[in-house]
Amino acid sequence: MTESEVTESEEELYLNTLSDEELVEQMHDDLYDGLKEEIEEGTNILLERGWAPDKLLADALVEGMRIVGIDFRDGILFVPEVLMSANAMKGGMAILRPLLAETGAETIGTVVIGTVKGDIHDIGKNLVSMMLEGAGFEVHNIGINNPVENFLEAIEEHKPDIVGMSALLTTTMPYMKVVIDTMVEQGIRDDHIVLVGGAPLNEEFGKAIGADAYCRDAAVAVETAKQMVAQRRGESIPA
Repeated sequence: MTESEVTESEEELYLNTLSDEELVEQMHDDLYDGLKEEIEEGTNILLERGWAPDKLLADALVEGMRIVGIDFRDGILFVPEVLMSANAMKGGMAILRPLLAETGAETIGTVVIGTVKGDIHDIGKNLVSMMLEGAGFEVHNIGINNPVENFLEAIEEHKPDIVGMSALLTTTMPYMKVVIDTMVEQGIRDDHIVLVGGAPLNEEFGKAIGADAYCRDAAVAVETAKQMVAQRRGESIPA
């Protein structure tokens, strides 16, 4: 047995000694520190103890990412650290996703998100995607350099609550309006919440092109998405 395998075995043994409550708290810490293997082990341990996938998602993973999101918003954590946390979250989600599908558990909402045509920047968009997934959304990330047809195809396929668009260049920003105007022409604009983001954008630009909101960073995007979906459904806003 290699040294790394011994370490992993010791870590799993340690996690197994914790009570459910202690293990959930430890998973919050491990998410904060971006420890993917520990999150995967903790997820498997709680499943073996009979935890329902939706409860595990909400209590251990979503709550842990909520803490990460707060500290990111407040400038305590920065993009590289949040990307590590989001990657750890993905490890747990890979285990839970098929189980959640089997149980028919509902997500907070569905999101289609992509960078618009002419723009190949994706770090910010990917961070938003991972944090939305960490908050309990089903996210379909369609990548970079997307013409309006790609957005329309994804909207038709996934029937999202939210359409998110990203641009990091002043030259590609106007293409967001092309997508929104096409949605208007096709009579589907009012069926979806449209959120936009990217370094050169601002709130005024978001209003001018007909978006529902401009989100200055990933933490704001998550808060805005939760609020707007809850309002549209007439529900109380999630914490």
